[in-house]
Amino acid sequence: MEQLHNLTIEQENIIQRARKRVIESIGNNMDLYGITQSIGHLYGLLFFQNKPMTLDEMVQAMEMSKTSMSTSVRTLVDLKMVNKVWEKGSRKDLYEVEMDWFQTFADFFSLKWRKALEMNLNNLRKSRTELVQLLDQFPHDLTLQNAVQSDMTKINEAIRYYLWLDRLIDSFESGDIFKLVPKDIQENN
Repeated sequence: MEQLHNLTIEQENIIQRARKRVIESIGNNMDLYGITQSIGHLYGLLFFQNKPMTLDEMVQAMEMSKTSMSTSVRTLVDLKMVNKVWEKGSRKDLYEVEMDWFQTFADFFSLKWRKALEMNLNNLRKSRTELVQLLDQFPHDLTLQNAVQSDMTKINEAIRYYLWLDRLIDSFESGDIFKLVPKDIQENN
């Protein structure tokens, strides 16, 4: 973690303990979303930096291998939680955390949900088409009609859900979600 200057040892210890608690919490929280704790801890480390870090600095701070660190950083960049930045005079890649947690949340869930939505919606539509074709082949088979109709009702309801989810994702991507759920409510201390 970033070194603190011109503070007493007691002051620095309190700050470092508070940071460590937050970093640990971030790591545990990320684990809930399918991101390893170590990647969550890296995000927490970057969160408390006041300047971008190189991969080598992260390796030293987290005592991880360069390969693991590179993979972790790439994961955070892909999730739009960390940005690669340029700094004059530096030849090494530098990284800093995306400080807008609202946007980070929206980007993370949009990426995850969009992938699942597209796969599931395609499979539902394909299944619905196959069932319609089956009904067309045997239009007078009432047993088949009853069996397929039950499945069609379930498939159509699932498609309805995924179309709603698509609109929800659109609201995250456009930022319209923040009109419905504003960012500006402050906690009282």
